[in-house]
Amino acid sequence: MSAHLSYGRVNLNILREAARKELREFLDKCGGSKAIVWDEYLTGPFGLIAQYSLLKEHEVEKMFTLKGGRLPAADVKNIIFFVRPRLELMDIIAENVISEDKMHSPRDFHMLFVPRRSMLCEQRLKEQGVLGSFINIDEYILDLIPYDGDLLSMESEGAFRECYLESDQTSLYHTAKGLMTLQALYGTIPQIFGKGECARHVANMMLRMKREFAGSQTQILPVFDSLLLLDRNVDLLTPLATQLTYEGLIDEVYGITNGYVKLPPEKFSAQKKQGEAGKDLPTEPKKMQLNSAEELYAEIRDKNFNGVGAALSKKAKIISAAFEERHSAKTVGEIKQFVSQLPHMQAARSSLANHTSIAELIKDITIRRLLVLCNRGKWIFSLSDTASEAFFDNLTVEQEFMTGVDTDKVNTYIEDCIAQKDPLIKILRLVCMQSVCNNGLKQKLLDYYKREILQTYGYEHMLTLNNLEKTGLLKPQTGTRNNYPTIRKTLKLWMEDANEQNPNDISYVYSGYAPLSIRLTQVLARPGWRSIEEVLKMLPGPHFEERQQLPAGLHKKRQQGENRTTLVFFLGGVTYAEIAALRFLSQMEDGGTEYIIATTKLINGTSWIKSLMDRPEAQAS
Repeated sequence: MSAHLSYGRVNLNILREAARKELREFLDKCGGSKAIVWDEYLTGPFGLIAQYSLLKEHEVEKMFTLKGGRLPAADVKNIIFFVRPRLELMDIIAENVISEDKMHSPRDFHMLFVPRRSMLCEQRLKEQGVLGSFINIDEYILDLIPYDGDLLSMESEGAFRECYLESDQTSLYHTAKGLMTLQALYGTIPQIFGKGECARHVANMMLRMKREFAGSQTQILPVFDSLLLLDRNVDLLTPLATQLTYEGLIDEVYGITNGYVKLPPEKFSAQKKQGEAGKDLPTEPKKMQLNSAEELYAEIRDKNFNGVGAALSKKAKIISAAFEERHSAKTVGEIKQFVSQLPHMQAARSSLANHTSIAELIKDITIRRLLVLCNRGKWIFSLSDTASEAFFDNLTVEQEFMTGVDTDKVNTYIEDCIAQKDPLIKILRLVCMQSVCNNGLKQKLLDYYKREILQTYGYEHMLTLNNLEKTGLLKPQTGTRNNYPTIRKTLKLWMEDANEQNPNDISYVYSGYAPLSIRLTQVLARPGWRSIEEVLKMLPGPHFEERQQLPAGLHKKRQQGENRTTLVFFLGGVTYAEIAALRFLSQMEDGGTEYIIATTKLINGTSWIKSLMDRPEAQAS
């Protein structure tokens, strides 16, 4: 199950095993049969740490989702609540416990807070009169969850909102604690670089924690050479753009949650047999796990979508040729060898069928019957499909903004989309992108967009617009000049002739746009940030470098030609396209650096904007 976590430069299985050990220890504290009541949000992240089989080994017989009212019937000795420290969840738990008490059921209640205990929550349970019902109240420190061989996420869904909107630094504290756990397992990270206010806070907390634990340092040869902490608000543009890698597009169109995607079932149903025409097709979405344990997915996930078709076709030929070999197997030995390879070949064929279906689904939305030529950064195309047309119109406007075309006037495409009442998030992504690329909008233009949005979608979205303004995504232009063109030119954020099929630069992930966050990472590795001091000053927040003293005798002697390993931590979220760009840099022959990626949350433009929206029902309270 977790073999793919140990293939990379850093064995992330060590982190997973540490988390599993802690979970087992807690379960064993509660002697006897158990039922777990889950805060639903935690089931996905926990699934990446431990399957049901592990829980079963430790006498977990039933699992339920946390809901109001009475708990479902379960003949068990222990009820364990796994919850995030949220006050509203405490009220539901109190309701559960009180209803059980009324039934006089002889059960022991336990609670596990993830990732930290909360005095406020315990106070709420006390007010509800149920705190004394709990035998154990503990915390399960699940900070960084291994998602793949080079990817860690805290899956803290409110991190960006908390940091940039509510001035709540809880997630930054969890980040610092998570990085300390990582150093306990993989050795002290000698160099810390950072850009942004939040990055500065995390580095300060880490250094303070390190001083507090000065005597108990682990004597481990450092696995990481450096850590780069990057604030999401240093690069607000990248997540707003439509990702154009295979994995990025799957996330844009269907959403990837905890390594799984749910897809429309039609494309995956087995072909109807003769005489079965009356039978209904499956209606349940097809749920698929997406990670590098699957050979084909590892190969195509980071390609620009325009390069996926050729890769699938090549794979189909290889698999077909492998199956043909059975005809040439004459001797018993040859037949035996073919049979031994059969399970692997069948798995490869099934994987190919799945990804061909996914590619077709995405193609229907993006490039059906389409001829695209990229001419000076503008798309020229002939097409005959409305879904594709909408996708490419949207992409054209994004690319115009990125290249600085007409960013200071009303955009007619955005006007048309509002008139047609297109999804609000699509409108907000585009308007925010125009604002970011123009260093804010003239007050008159900003007021016009706001008025149009509120009149069309409802005045309850006023708070959402205010939130976007507070985070700097949508803002009035002040007297200062627009620095974006200078940043774009200096860091080469736009590459005219991005090669999508055989890329030679990270800009392929957005078909021309090189993510600012990844350019900063690239320049840090070579030639270093001193070469771009002026640009760094134009971006929000401080930039800094810290050194951590290593225990004596643990200095790494680098072999000639050996790559450095850098952990890049995105505070406030990272997109799959940015991850693809970092993987591309890791694989460059002359790159000299391999990257491991960590983040507070895996995001795309839609989920990111959604996290900043204030729901109408929430506004009434």
